[in-house]
Amino acid sequence: MTVPSTPRQNWRIVDKLAKAEKENKIAWSFEYFPPRTAQGLTNLYDRIERMAELGPEFVDITFRMGSADLTFQLVDTVHSYMGLETCMHLTCTNMPRSEVDRALNEARKHGCRNILALRGDPPLGQDEWEGHEDGFTYAKELVQHIRKTHGDYFCISVAGFPEGHIEAKDGEEAEMQRLKDKIDAGADFIFTQMFYDYEIFDSWVRKVRKAGITCPIVPGIMPIQNYGGFSRAVARFHTKVPQFFYDALEPIKEDDVKVRDVGTMLVGEMCRKIIDSDLGIKGLHIYTMNLEKGSRMLLDYLELTPEVSQVRPTPWTPSLTPKRRDEGIRPIFWANRAKSYISRTETWDEFPNGRWGDARSPAYGDYDAYGVQLHWSTEESFKMWGHPESLEDIKKLFRDFCAGQVKALPWSESGIAKETSVINEKLVRMNELGFLTINSQPAVDGAKSEDPVHGWGPKNGYVYQKVRRATHSLFSSESMTFSSATGLPGILCLA
Repeated sequence: MTVPSTPRQNWRIVDKLAKAEKENKIAWSFEYFPPRTAQGLTNLYDRIERMAELGPEFVDITFRMGSADLTFQLVDTVHSYMGLETCMHLTCTNMPRSEVDRALNEARKHGCRNILALRGDPPLGQDEWEGHEDGFTYAKELVQHIRKTHGDYFCISVAGFPEGHIEAKDGEEAEMQRLKDKIDAGADFIFTQMFYDYEIFDSWVRKVRKAGITCPIVPGIMPIQNYGGFSRAVARFHTKVPQFFYDALEPIKEDDVKVRDVGTMLVGEMCRKIIDSDLGIKGLHIYTMNLEKGSRMLLDYLELTPEVSQVRPTPWTPSLTPKRRDEGIRPIFWANRAKSYISRTETWDEFPNGRWGDARSPAYGDYDAYGVQLHWSTEESFKMWGHPESLEDIKKLFRDFCAGQVKALPWSESGIAKETSVINEKLVRMNELGFLTINSQPAVDGAKSEDPVHGWGPKNGYVYQKVRRATHSLFSSESMTFSSATGLPGILCLA
């Protein structure tokens, strides 16, 4: 089988955006992160392959210290077997120059020619960001290094923050100058942090243009998959959310299906404003959180989902490795070896979606590392918890949390659930006695999903939170022993 060979030279994302603008079309892309388990990685490959049918111009692969090789593996597989152009994140966090150079060389080896250059977040457990003694302190320096060592081989993007960088304390003008410095250092275009307020984005883009920054801007879009995930993302990134979002979502927050439907409408209408505006935006970058359904629904809502013939002009999936990028010929039997799968389950995400983690899921551990970590700044933590110095102070914090007087603890990012009201008095008393409770639930045996206290999920369902030997995990203030299974002090299981 022979197909006219067309060299795949349009690898630069900035050129893809220019082509979309010229043709008055919208280009979209997906972001994925390396899963925490081997089975999650296998499932992510299947998910990316299915989502390739949605016609992304490229996919973005995040970079996490400690899992760099997994990022390289993802880039290689997506290029080699799925034929999708990739953009690889690269951060300065804990990265000596030798590791930066290794990452860039790995990207070249696997055919990746687009890099998102980031300073990165502070390492786990640190409030303040510190540069590596043999590395880079600013994204601008990373951009300069890539240009110096690799010339124009890579198309480089940088991050923009419509709501302002969470650590910026020197004003809007200084922050805008830092963005301009990154572009002047050699960056080609800008990805934005997620946002839900169109007016903030519109105002920021106009200020960017007024500052003399003319490169393409690609807005980062986060679908609302479920209320818990939405709340965690908003809290982590300090995202400003219009009140009408909450007005629409709060009454249905226990029904994941409704939340996703309404969330798709809310985010979809924001995207339509972006597309229909005079800002000249021709790209949407979707933060998938390694989930499929929300991204697919958003593209369907925007009427952007392409026909199969548009996505795959050749009968096979072309490989984008350096040696095979321009391949235009394959044997005739290749057309009869398409990979099949069960179509009726192709768009299912995990269920219950976002309520309990499943290590088999590509989305497992989307925000958190294993173990306990703080999701608030030092200032926010002191405001919530004060400065506890004794066991009595700790007991009071746990008691007040169970009584609804403290909004969060390190083991719970949000306040107590309404169903906990059934056992609040008992939990308060246990914590007063020195048994510091976590993960406590009332036993529920077949409550209707519409139940005002225990219900969640679609109508006509039933809720079960009862097992033969119900257990509660708790800290014992009397014996500060350690559990080898959890690593947490004084874990006891009460049958």
